[in-house]
Amino acid sequence: MLLATENSTKKVEALVNLFGVSSFASLLAIRREQSSEIAAIAGLLHNFYFYKTGLKYFPGPNSADTVRPILHSTQIFTDEELSLILRSIFYQDDVHQVHGPYEEIIKDAILIQMYVLHPGDHFNKDEINRLQKGFVELGIPFKQVEANCKDSLDKINKRTEDRRLKLADFAEALAGQGILGIPENEHYREICKYWPDSDIYKVLEANWCAAFVYHCCMQAGIILPIRYPNHSYRLAGVGAWLEWAQLPETNFLYQDGYHGLIPKRGDIVIFEKLLSDNSHDHIGIVLACEGNQLLVAEGNKDNKNFSSVCYRDRGHCIYGYIRIDDSYQFHFDGEYKPIVSN
Repeated sequence: MLLATENSTKKVEALVNLFGVSSFASLLAIRREQSSEIAAIAGLLHNFYFYKTGLKYFPGPNSADTVRPILHSTQIFTDEELSLILRSIFYQDDVHQVHGPYEEIIKDAILIQMYVLHPGDHFNKDEINRLQKGFVELGIPFKQVEANCKDSLDKINKRTEDRRLKLADFAEALAGQGILGIPENEHYREICKYWPDSDIYKVLEANWCAAFVYHCCMQAGIILPIRYPNHSYRLAGVGAWLEWAQLPETNFLYQDGYHGLIPKRGDIVIFEKLLSDNSHDHIGIVLACEGNQLLVAEGNKDNKNFSSVCYRDRGHCIYGYIRIDDSYQFHFDGEYKPIVSN
């Protein structure tokens, strides 16, 4: 993982951070009579997604999803051990709630490492409370732990601008460049950058329509993890978008004509058996609805491995439309249940 990072300074920063969190996690586990090995492994892998991709989105969910197949492939962990490691990584940022012993160990170890490296940083009251308790556990006098308190109110950015229009604008400009789905193409590399698989260019070859939509959403400020927790597929696949759009907390999927719905610029269109005999086999972003014609921005047009802006028949092979609410922000309140077997 780290050897793939060419920048030597970043390598050192990564090593210091990961091994620091791992060491503190191991010490806390010993204090709390838990497995120091499980805690150390979770600490070492807690920010894997960032060091693999350079992206800071959803370090818990994305890192857990990234390391799961790697840990599973080693065949040295029981399902229970694998679940403990993945849950610890997943919940690392949720300091306002209390989870299992290993989840709490990783949360505290990350905060302690942050404080050790950057004692002048600001922490909220929950974080300061965790820091003080953690240092006491490690034998550091309470009075020596000082941290600047930041506003504990979570400032949720409820965007009011029309992100669907931004989505359409970006998709139209990008698809119109005729991107080739090959690693030599800079735009294709940008589309693939979210997916941490070492062979991602090959995996998505002639199969990147959903990855195109994901990239456009991220660029428009519709920020999503690479996989919705507990779902079978990542959002690099059309089926994952269909599942996500039908969740109780989203309910974004519509049929053409339902309650007078007319496709609008910025909607996401899911096609049904357009290019194959498989259900929901293609996806794109609506740019305009002109009578019986849709103008659509697509990645991997007709599975021919290039992007395009093209017309589609509004009445032919369309499963439905996803209309993302402008106020939507990803938030997962459920219980994370890691997939521990293939």
